[in-house]
Amino acid sequence: MSYVEQNEYLSINELQRIAHSACGHYLQTKNAEIKLLCQSENATFMVSTPQEKFALRIHRPNYHSKQQILSELHWLHALQLDGMSVPEAILSVNDEYVLSLPSHDGSVRYAVLFKWINGDMPTTQVDPIAFKQLGEITAKLHQHSKKWQRPEHFQRITWNHNTMVSAHSHWGDWRDAPHLHLKDHQILNETIDQIQQSMQNLGQTTEYYGLIHADLRLTNLLLQNGEIGVIDFDDCGMGWFMHDLAAAISFNEHHQPAEQWVEQWINGYERNAHISNEEYALIPAFIMQRRIQMLAWIGSHATTEMAKSLGTDWTQHTLRLCKKYLNHQLPVGI
Repeated sequence: MSYVEQNEYLSINELQRIAHSACGHYLQTKNAEIKLLCQSENATFMVSTPQEKFALRIHRPNYHSKQQILSELHWLHALQLDGMSVPEAILSVNDEYVLSLPSHDGSVRYAVLFKWINGDMPTTQVDPIAFKQLGEITAKLHQHSKKWQRPEHFQRITWNHNTMVSAHSHWGDWRDAPHLHLKDHQILNETIDQIQQSMQNLGQTTEYYGLIHADLRLTNLLLQNGEIGVIDFDDCGMGWFMHDLAAAISFNEHHQPAEQWVEQWINGYERNAHISNEEYALIPAFIMQRRIQMLAWIGSHATTEMAKSLGTDWTQHTLRLCKKYLNHQLPVGI
């Protein structure tokens, strides 16, 4: 699979046409108003009727199969039964959770309609204590993951060292990142080799590795009246549990409060679950692995607003964090 092919190439107008077509497949959304909320990876629309609101997700091409999306929905349903506030998919009039909708170019887009989850989305500008809440909810997800019996045909993406930071990773090659020079490759290769050795030593037993959210940042939480909703399970798959800690500070590892964020996340996590000594010792490796994974992401998504918003210094900060990691320091902060 080529990471370039994952990028959405349909126009906003065409995506809106597909969204309107999707709404015709549900009794609740016929003649509803639609509004594009975001198009970072998938296109997400707010669907409104006089009675209620929904979230419609139109999947980008060449990333997940229909079975993989259905598997995500299986996990979401199991989490709901366990009392967690997560998106709830809605059946179409034809009893389908995942629609297959044609586009004008002959390709097919998968679409899922979810019940709306109310709440406010925290940001890194809030008090670091928000990361404590993030750690708490992540621990609950991990506890569920470890005990849940996955269905026979369950299929999700695999996150391991090669699929995250190799030249053929799911999100591309970190060498394609903007503002990265050939002379910088040596320190990155050295960092990647050291991370790989750490991950091999840890292994992938069920104590350390299983079904994770894989993108559980503050932007994927919704807070309301003390309740925490978790959204955007599109990247969920098999990975190391502590990758969710690294994902919590994605893009922002170089910011001054990052060490506080990590500390608060760990404090929150330990309220509901336990981080083993082996995992705790490798937190620097998980953080650095995720940072390099995101270096690959901005290389394959260089034209997106998110990638552009990082500015020209983000790559240089990444190299600085590599040096801290190689010097046995936590690769965060200034």
